[in-house]
Amino acid sequence: MKLLVAIASLALNFYVYHFMARAAEIPPRESFASFPMSLGDWRCLEKQPIPAEILKNLGATDYLVCEYQRSAEAPHWIGLYVGYHEAQIREEGGGAGENSIHPPAHCLPGSGWDIIDSRTVALDIPGLPHERPNAKRLIVAKGEARQLTYYWYQSRGRIVAEDWQKILYVGWDRATRGRTDGSLVRFTIPLNREDEEAAEAAFRELAPLVMAELSRYVPE
Repeated sequence: MKLLVAIASLALNFYVYHFMARAAEIPPRESFASFPMSLGDWRCLEKQPIPAEILKNLGATDYLVCEYQRSAEAPHWIGLYVGYHEAQIREEGGGAGENSIHPPAHCLPGSGWDIIDSRTVALDIPGLPHERPNAKRLIVAKGEARQLTYYWYQSRGRIVAEDWQKILYVGWDRATRGRTDGSLVRFTIPLNREDEEAAEAAFRELAPLVMAELSRYVPE
């Protein structure tokens, strides 16, 4: 599958460059600086900056990193990361410069986290652009710590879970719409005493509140 996707992506990009070249379209959007610090009963005390060298590697145009907390309940916090890329293919000197979104499943092991469970699941929460898209659900471990992670790619009105889907849609939308913008949405929930049920309940409470706000920051 990966080989077929790579071949299809190369063929589509070759066709675009030589027969359908058009100026990239950068859609209007709001900056994450204005993203709400309070969502229902959840509060983010401070939006966290990403160090310059890490941000350069990520290639995100704009981003949100925040730990939303709900006092006296477990889990005590949920980490939210949304990274927005205004263009994942950049025209540079007559060629293409890649600025693809990095898959968390590739980055987490590099940060010392072991993926002990990985699934593609139906994302059944209110406020989605379309009904029941898929997301990635991971359980990761570092020493004694465990975390539940949900992530998906949200781009141009779509939510997809698989890397190959993201790659194909970037090429297709560049050819047909002149757009390659997109985002990664990731929730990280600590597993207190490996209580997955409590972590799932927290995710399903906060995620719809986030999605209700996200369209202003991730254009459709």
